[in-house]
Amino acid sequence: MTSFTVNNNPVHYKMDPNTPLLWALRDASNLTGAKYGCGNGECGACTVMIDGEAVRSCQTTIAAIEGTDVVTIEGLSRERTHPVQLAWIANNVPQCGFCIPGMIMAAAVLLKKNRNPTEDDIKTALTNLCRCGVYPRIIEAVMRAARIQRGDETIDAGPSPGIDPAAAARLVPALTPTGGK
Repeated sequence: MTSFTVNNNPVHYKMDPNTPLLWALRDASNLTGAKYGCGNGECGACTVMIDGEAVRSCQTTIAAIEGTDVVTIEGLSRERTHPVQLAWIANNVPQCGFCIPGMIMAAAVLLKKNRNPTEDDIKTALTNLCRCGVYPRIIEAVMRAARIQRGDETIDAGPSPGIDPAAAARLVPALTPTGGK
């Protein structure tokens, strides 16, 4: 059994120790923010934070991270108030959204280490691929997130765009058999 912490919760996976972290998160923990993109660690869609470092979860086995602290996009800020999340929304970065969780996690790690990154720092730290090609907006969003984090700029986050999971469950109508009709 492999044990570590995910989003401040201790987890014990009864899975093959060679299981990639991505699949443990998605299949066993239902944390689907990290995406399967290329499967070989090049695209960055699966990026999560492990002990403060940006890591491609498709290339990391659960055995390799025994005792570590993992943060996924779901654990970064449930209310979406992390400076990177605020800047991403304010700068209209999302298009298809597939790469966004991995990009946000890589940017959050960068800003933890460097509160005033240059454009080159951002390009070096964010090697994730964005198939929509919104790189100029991503760079500006990271710079804006740095300003927010430093207190040089504020953004009114407004209400959380999400819905309470319990409320969402009540909105889904029960499936009833149609009797083949």
